[in-house]
Amino acid sequence: MRKIIAALTGLAAAAVPSMAFAHHPMGGATPNTFMDGFLSGIGHPIIGIDHLAFIVLVGLAAVFLTRKYMAPLVFVGGTLAGCLLIANGTVLPYAELIITGSVILLGALVMSGQKIPSAVYLAIFAIAGIFHGGAYGEAIIGAEATPLVSYLAGFAIIQYLIAIGAGLVVERMWRASDATATKPRIAGAVAAGIGVAFFVENVEGMLF
Repeated sequence: MRKIIAALTGLAAAAVPSMAFAHHPMGGATPNTFMDGFLSGIGHPIIGIDHLAFIVLVGLAAVFLTRKYMAPLVFVGGTLAGCLLIANGTVLPYAELIITGSVILLGALVMSGQKIPSAVYLAIFAIAGIFHGGAYGEAIIGAEATPLVSYLAGFAIIQYLIAIGAGLVVERMWRASDATATKPRIAGAVAAGIGVAFFVENVEGMLF
């Protein structure tokens, strides 16, 4: 299993440089209409691989929690708050490092397969959500109310659907066979590997 995890993590890390640019939908232009805002909101969490990895991990981690359908809403709420903070001029320090660090942390927890208190997961969801949402907010700075609202709705909906979908897939695998119980742990390892690759890239950017 270690060899599989190492191989998949290496592939994920190799993919990062070609996908790291994809953090701003609409080519970085500020949405001007309801549909522009909505489509941009849907696209941002998907084309940012670090964001997507974390959303999937939220769904995987939620499977271990009592309220598995409610837990992802804590993360979604955090992203909404973070986006609004940035849109209103608030600066979130070390955002990129914290975003990638959150992917590493949650990936490691999922990979461990250990029973973690729900409060720990929910705290990570909320805090990480603020910083992920802050990154989303950069694409909507200066937008009028209509595209801003549709942007918020777009990324809130897509994040929740991805998280819940990931959780349902995991549950189905577990029910199908005990042998597949390691697959969520492998997914956690790959996501953590993605986080490490982004983290190193961000640190290098700060130093050089």
